[in-house]
Amino acid sequence: MTDNRVLIFDTTLRDGEQSPGATMTHAEKLEIAELLDEMGVDIIEAGFPIASEGDFAAVSEISKRAKQSTICGLSRANFKDIDRCWEAVKHAKSPRIHTFIGTSPLHRAIPNLDMDQMAERIHECVTHARNLCDNVQWSSMDATRTEWDFLKRTVDIAIKAGATTINIPDTVGYTEPNESADLIRRLIAEVDGADEVVFSTHCHNDLGLATANSLAAVNGGARQIECTINGLGERAGNTALEEVVMAMKVRADVMPYATGIDTTKIMNISRRVAAVSGFSVQFNKAIVGKNAFAHESGIHQDGMLKNRETFEVMKPEDVGLAGTSLPLGKHSGRAALRDKLEKLGYELGDNQLKDIFVRFKELADRKKEVFDDDLIALMRVSEGAEDQLKLVEMSVTCGTGGPAKASMTMTIDDAEKRIETTGDGPVDAAFNAVKGLFDHSARLQLYQVHAVTEGTDAQATVSVRLEEDGRIATGQSADTDTVVASTRAYIAALNRLIVRRERTQVGFDDKSVSYKDA
Repeated sequence: MTDNRVLIFDTTLRDGEQSPGATMTHAEKLEIAELLDEMGVDIIEAGFPIASEGDFAAVSEISKRAKQSTICGLSRANFKDIDRCWEAVKHAKSPRIHTFIGTSPLHRAIPNLDMDQMAERIHECVTHARNLCDNVQWSSMDATRTEWDFLKRTVDIAIKAGATTINIPDTVGYTEPNESADLIRRLIAEVDGADEVVFSTHCHNDLGLATANSLAAVNGGARQIECTINGLGERAGNTALEEVVMAMKVRADVMPYATGIDTTKIMNISRRVAAVSGFSVQFNKAIVGKNAFAHESGIHQDGMLKNRETFEVMKPEDVGLAGTSLPLGKHSGRAALRDKLEKLGYELGDNQLKDIFVRFKELADRKKEVFDDDLIALMRVSEGAEDQLKLVEMSVTCGTGGPAKASMTMTIDDAEKRIETTGDGPVDAAFNAVKGLFDHSARLQLYQVHAVTEGTDAQATVSVRLEEDGRIATGQSADTDTVVASTRAYIAALNRLIVRRERTQVGFDDKSVSYKDA
C-alpha cells in the first residue's frame, strides 16, 4: 500500500444496522455486502457474530461469498466473543477480527475495571485474537475522551500484542477536526511500533463533524476511514462513505489521497441501502441527495446551461447519475425503462427488470407521465416472495357523518381471509382491518406520507415504523392511492417484524448486543 492510499472500512452492516428500525434481513445483508464488494470497499464489517444466530449466519455467508474485500467481524474484549467472531469470518479469503473496549473514564466504569486491569484485558484479548487470525484490529472506544497517557499506553499494548490496525474512534461525535488530526499525529510520533500498523478513524456525526474529523485524521496520518453508506448509524449516524470518498477525489489538490472505490456505483448502493433500511436520504444530503445535482433557481439554471462547472464541483456521472431526462409513459417498453433506471443509478438483472416493469406499467396506466422520482419510489418498495402477509384486495369508503369503512382480503401463510372494519378515517380503518386479520401487539411509532411528484395523480410514498417487544421494523410503499400505499407499508413492516421474531434466539436478537455494550 502506498503512503497516500486510504483504506475504506465500511460498517453499514454492523454500526449502520444498529440504527433503531434499520435491521436488515439475511438476504438484504448478503445483497448489500455484494454491492460493497463490487464497489471496491477494502474492508466490510459484516456484523457482530456474538449478537445473534442471525448475525453469525450473515457474517459467515458473506465471508464465503466475498471476492475481493476483507471481511471483518466485531467482538467485545473477551475470549467467547473473539472465538465466535473467528468462527464466522474464518472462511473469508481475507478475514479480520475486530475487538474493542471502552477506555475513557465513563466507559471504564461499565465493566468496572481499573486502568491496570483494563490494560491486562487488552493484552490478553489482542494476543488471543492474533493467535487465531493474522489480521487483527483493536479499537479504543471513546478514544477522544480518554486521558492521553492511558490512551498511549493501551495503543502501545495492543501493538505489542499483535494488532495490525489501531482504530481511534470518536464514539460520541465529541472531537473537532484540529483535535482529530493532532491525536493521530501524536500517537504515530510517540508510540513504539506505530509505523508498523495502520491507524484508523471512526467518527460519529453528533455535532455534524464526522466527515471533517475523518478527513482531518487522514491528514494527521490515519490511513483507514470507517464509514457507512448514507452516513447510516446510531444517533446522528457515522461518517458517510460517499462524502469522504468524493471529497478526496474532487479535492485531490489539497487531499492527495487515493481509494479503491468505483464511485460510479455510489448512487445504486445508496438507494438500495435506503430501501432495505427504511431510512430515506434527505433531499439536500451531500452527494446522494435528490437535490445534490438539482438546480431550480433561474440564475443557477442559466449558469448551468452555459457551463456546468459554474454550479457543480463534480460530475453527476462520477457518482452514477446522468444529467439527462427522458419522459416515460404507458407506451414505453422495457428497453426504455432499463435505460432510464441505469441512468438513475440502478443496475437490474433480467428478473428484477421483469418485476419492476409490471409495476411500472400498472403505474403508467394511472399517470400521464412517470417521472424519475416515481421510478425511485417504485424501486424502494420491497415485496419479498417470503412475505407471510400479502394484500389481495381492499376498498375503503368514507362518509361525512360516520366512521370510515374498510373491506379487505389478505393471504396469511397462503390462506385467503377477508374482513370488514371501521375506523376514524380511511387509514385507521385499513390498519384496523389488517389487525383484525392478523392479530398483533405492535405499536405504531411513525407514520409519514410524502408526495413523490406534483399533481393530483402523484404517487405517495408512505413510511411506517412498528415496535413490538423491543423489536423495531420499518415498511415502505408507494402508490397513487395514499390509503393503499399506507396499508402496504403497514403490512411490509409487519412482515419484517415476523422475520425479527423468527430470528430471536435464546436471550438474544438483532438488537440485544450493540457496539456500546462493552
